[in-house]
Amino acid sequence: MDVRRADTRYPGGAEPAGISTRHAFSFGPHYDPDNLRFGPLIACNEEHLAPGAGFDEHPHSHTEIVTWVVEGELTHRDDTGHATVIRPGDVQHLSAASGVRHVERNDGDEPLTFLQMWLAPRDPGGTPSYEVIPGIADSTPYALPAAGAMLHVRRLTPGARTAVPEAPYVYLHVVRGEITLAGEHLHPGDAARLTHPEDMAAVAETRAEFLLWEMA
Repeated sequence: MDVRRADTRYPGGAEPAGISTRHAFSFGPHYDPDNLRFGPLIACNEEHLAPGAGFDEHPHSHTEIVTWVVEGELTHRDDTGHATVIRPGDVQHLSAASGVRHVERNDGDEPLTFLQMWLAPRDPGGTPSYEVIPGIADSTPYALPAAGAMLHVRRLTPGARTAVPEAPYVYLHVVRGEITLAGEHLHPGDAARLTHPEDMAAVAETRAEFLLWEMA
């Protein structure tokens, strides 16, 4: 198990424009050859957008992009005609495939925080696709077969525990609250990278929400 604390993430964004980013993996000017990816996961960006701030139209290709809103509302538009608002509890998946351009903004009156995770597809290319799963339940994992991955959402009350998937790669990110995992106390923004975990469970120290990526 490799624990990465929230305050060790690479800083990014554009503060004067109301954008603050924290990167979990090597990104842009923060090149780290020892931190390029974990299994198919190549980015886990924590984004903070002030009201009215956002990312103007920009391209992506050969990437599976999954977004989880922590607070606020995320406005999405892309050049395939989709225009949606993503809220806490929704899972957004944009398969960039051979190429897509999109806009992401905070058009609301309150600050916006979201996690955006990029995964490398097994087979590059193809036709872009897009979907939003509203209000995903804890018991309903979101399958991402293009990347050989599955996303689990966990919301626990204090003292509750949940098993960690047994898979070649498991990535756990704490969204809110505090948990204990194999003796490590994890706070919001902390993450754990696990390889072939066995008989492991996460225990909530407070009311907690975290994301688990199960990856081949």
